Amino acid sequence: MTRKLINILILAPVGVVLIVLCVANRQSVSMALNPFNADDKVLSVSAPFFVYIFAAFILGLIFGSLATWFSQRKYRKTAKAKRREAAEWRAEADRQKTRPAELPQTRPLDRLPSA
Repeated sequence: MTRKLINILILAPVGVVLIVLCVANRQSVSMALNPFNADDKVLSVSAPFFVYIFAAFILGLIFGSLATWFSQRKYRKTAKAKRREAAEWRAEADRQKTRPAELPQTRPLDRLPSA
């Protein structure tokens, strides 16, 4: 329920803003990729301005996700080591569960000398 509410409260306004940006920025814009000659038609791309806005947004998401993923490497490495250690302890616990059946069933008080 809260996930639907969050989606409605956040994604709906973002969608409205994106639609408004698309409608307001329909003019064709040329992006020159040649820094020495801006009039060069071979190294230029012409598209509506909202395409550039979306491309910048998507590239920002990708680079931000990659930066976060690389910065959290040490936490993933620690979690992997802890997971491996937990599996070893579980295996040891399973081995210890079967071990009491192998030992003789004597009580410590039976071995005490009589007074």
